[in-house]
Amino acid sequence: MTQQTYPRSPKALLGGMAHLGRFIDKIRLRHAGKIQDYNYITVGFDKYLVDFLQIDPKSFEQRVLAGGTDDELLAWVKANSRNPSDQEIAQWSQGLLASGVPVASLPLVQTWADVIELDEERL
Repeated sequence: MTQQTYPRSPKALLGGMAHLGRFIDKIRLRHAGKIQDYNYITVGFDKYLVDFLQIDPKSFEQRVLAGGTDDELLAWVKANSRNPSDQEIAQWSQGLLASGVPVASLPLVQTWADVIELDEERL
């Protein structure tokens, strides 16, 4: 049996930002043919992040696919985004990770990030 490959948790911060590392992983995994059924770039947390940073998602996707470390990709984000303050990033990340899920059938989860963790077998 082949083990499912998942992008990193949205809770894993990169440059203080929730979901950025996951977004990078989703781009890489999608183009490697390892994930097909994930919401991608234009919806969900991806869109929320793109809108917050005010970056062009296709340009970011091309940059990720060109290669580089997390730190190099973070530098690209900082150079090509609206450059939010550390406080704005912290508030945005907290808001993303604290957004609730009103799903009674999932008693272990309280946030959207927890839903992802549960779905990807980390909870």
